[in-house]
Amino acid sequence: MLLHVTSQAQERSLDYYMKKAPFIMPKVKVPEFQDKVFNVTEYGAVGDGQTMNTQAFAAAINACNEAGGGKVVVPPGLWITGPIQMKSNVNLHVERGALVQFTSDHTQYPMVKASASSSRYVTASPIYGYKVKNIAITGKGIIDGAGETWRPVKKAKMTDDQWKDLVKSGGVVSKDGKLWWPSKEAIEGKDYLKSMKKKVDKPGPIDYIPARDYMRPYMVYLVDCENLLIENITLRNSPKFVVYPNNCQNVTIRHANVYNDWWSQNGDGVDISACKNVVVYQCNINVGDDGICMKSSGDGPESGTYNVENVLIAGCNVYHAHGGFVVGSNTNGNVRNVFVNDCNFVGTDIGIRMKSTAGKGGIVENIFIKDIYMTGIKGAAISFDTFYQNVPAGTKRDTSNKLAPHDIPVFRNYHISNVYCLGAGQSIYMSALPDSPIQDIYMDNVWIKAKKGADMTNVDRITLKNVKTDIQQGPVYRISDGRDVTIDNGYMPKSAKVFIEASGDTKGISVVNTSVPGLKDAVKTTEGATSKAVQFK
Repeated sequence: MLLHVTSQAQERSLDYYMKKAPFIMPKVKVPEFQDKVFNVTEYGAVGDGQTMNTQAFAAAINACNEAGGGKVVVPPGLWITGPIQMKSNVNLHVERGALVQFTSDHTQYPMVKASASSSRYVTASPIYGYKVKNIAITGKGIIDGAGETWRPVKKAKMTDDQWKDLVKSGGVVSKDGKLWWPSKEAIEGKDYLKSMKKKVDKPGPIDYIPARDYMRPYMVYLVDCENLLIENITLRNSPKFVVYPNNCQNVTIRHANVYNDWWSQNGDGVDISACKNVVVYQCNINVGDDGICMKSSGDGPESGTYNVENVLIAGCNVYHAHGGFVVGSNTNGNVRNVFVNDCNFVGTDIGIRMKSTAGKGGIVENIFIKDIYMTGIKGAAISFDTFYQNVPAGTKRDTSNKLAPHDIPVFRNYHISNVYCLGAGQSIYMSALPDSPIQDIYMDNVWIKAKKGADMTNVDRITLKNVKTDIQQGPVYRISDGRDVTIDNGYMPKSAKVFIEASGDTKGISVVNTSVPGLKDAVKTTEGATSKAVQFK
């Protein structure tokens, strides 16, 4: 089998990818600003690594906003600050050589409403904004979220020496000795919240303060906003997710660097939550959880709305992460029209990852993934899983497999092409809940070198054309309760003794345009599947 790799003669522009999108990708409006400069030093900020600059930063941002907008400049220096609230028409510009260090003093983070209209309170994020328009975070400086003072750490993710040093630094270890928390308030926060909500009918900000350490903030949290730009900046060491726009329109994230330590609990890189018209372009991401992720909470799959829609992800590099490109786990607000192109995933746990579960699921469709290059993937190169459970740190996973009666995930209409993976734990993994199969998945021109072959359970209308999986063990394809699966121009490595192992209610498996000696004898049927389940044409 010949797999054609296209060469990239020159840097591809954002406009190139916009035109290449296989759906009508609206032009994403990028904010524009007046030619006015507001240097934070003019409002009393001192970059000496000792002065608390919260009020000076706020004064500069307020002045910029009141003047109709412009650029708030943070010059080279070490700037200690508490939370920064963004205002409309403000470009927060952190120059090269500037390090904005958020304080480790958690008393500086007030309890604020989760959004402008919410009655729920959260810990103020290092950078946040509600219902603002035309804002940006730019420059080639560094913003550090002091995440190590907030995050719990699992012992299993550290060496013995690292764990000993961490415990010696302070904090509290859980009773089972498996989890370290930065403070007593953090480890007790969950129980406090349960008790408080039973005692207080309408809790206010003061009621949440004892749980502040437990209620870790996102680093950049922008809610109900329009026309956002994050460009060139390095964002690192977040208490939780690094970049988290929620219910926003016209979001551009380009040439940004996003970092969290690999053991960072819930340390996602870029999470696009219920946003429309989004561009993530030429970013570098190395984090402790999902790399670039689509999240969609909403009114459920029957609402008819798609809370994540029209997303372009192009030219990005994802290094350590739980997944390179990810959808889920909450998809109940529905997702459609996502184009992922020309990305590299290096050392991620899973490469292309779709995850959801009953009670959190909605419709995810019209997903186009093309020209993806991966290496060193620990798990599956391509994964669809609707049995996924997102378990908070310190909480046991539910193994009862109880299914919620609503919001069942639907993954359908995926086009995955020109994917190359040198080294993975498994080639392809698909596992769907009963009565909601993974369906209408089309893969073309895919090459994966992996330890194990594909496992597909409860799938319908799957086409694998020019898919070559060079595996070390097991069947090339293990299909259970699969229907209408077409393998076109397939491949069976010399190391494999079984091409297809079919079980359960599997039927309509077609192998076409595939000429391999003895291939028909390399089919195994078990657990109810009949000999007619697989047909060669």
